[in-house]
Amino acid sequence: MNAPPTSRPAWKTLLVRHETILGLVLVLEVLLFNALGRRFLTGDNVANIVRQSVEIGLLALVMTPIILTAGIDLSVGSLMGLCAVVFGMLWKDAGLSPWIAALGAIGVGALGGGVNAALITRLGLPPLIVTLGTFSLFRGMAEAFTGGLKAYTGFPDSFLALSNSFYLGVPMQAWVFFVAIIAMWLLVHRTTFGRSWRAIGFAPEGARYAGIPVARRLALAYSLAGAVAGLASVIFISRVTEARANAGTGYELAAITAVVLGGTSIFGGIGSIHGTLLGVAAVAVMANGLSRIIAITAISRELSGILTGALLLLALAAGALAKALSERRARRQTPGLPNPPPATS
Repeated sequence: MNAPPTSRPAWKTLLVRHETILGLVLVLEVLLFNALGRRFLTGDNVANIVRQSVEIGLLALVMTPIILTAGIDLSVGSLMGLCAVVFGMLWKDAGLSPWIAALGAIGVGALGGGVNAALITRLGLPPLIVTLGTFSLFRGMAEAFTGGLKAYTGFPDSFLALSNSFYLGVPMQAWVFFVAIIAMWLLVHRTTFGRSWRAIGFAPEGARYAGIPVARRLALAYSLAGAVAGLASVIFISRVTEARANAGTGYELAAITAVVLGGTSIFGGIGSIHGTLLGVAAVAVMANGLSRIIAITAISRELSGILTGALLLLALAAGALAKALSERRARRQTPGLPNPPPATS
């Protein structure tokens, strides 16, 4: 009879957790940039990191349940641009107040997310193909509305205060992000929605047999992502003080990188909101630190994009390796389970 496997001590389990390793990487990032950059850990720069990371952080929060279902949404950055243009049109051309225009932008975002959801759930199209198509569609619509050049400016100070003022020493938009964090954490970790998203990611057919309304759960995830992309566009506009078609360019890559870097498996079923937050922090610190180094050295600005892409590839590779090791460990610990046949050419 095989002896039962011995349990690993709790402290060893904690040390090898993905979040612990990522937390150490984040600390090393901070120490490195503080040594190389000028005044990196000042209060002003920390506040600047927070201000610049809120939009990507919001997108990463809602990208987490999508990737938990083994899906993807490449359109959120382009949808931000479309929502920003709609906001400007509603405020400037239609004469609405900025706050009513903000609701309109969020509504357009939810509608865009609903388009993704309908194509994925009703027609059974792959999320990658659908959102790659809407990635171009939404950006093209934003550029068509503005001619690719027009930008809306001159917003009232009461609206711009959303991203350019402080409350209790914390940037105002960080409070919006904090509320979103609590809401998404509860949704993913404390409701049946979160459990069903994980189940869909593990086995969609098994989730259907278990009575989970897979189509409705997927529709909620993609529609929520669209609505939050609209909210992110409003915060972006208040931070940069203009609404333009290129808002959110590249944000989808940064958000996906943060989610996968935070430990959410691209294969679905595994992930957490707190892991995503660590990923957002790691991406934001790297972007800010590189920008400060670029400003005082001759290093190319393209380095930031190169490192972001490299981080995403490393996170994907780490996730695939962890899955392979887990499957091998399970086979070794299960008596009588045959090894997979060798690959044939």
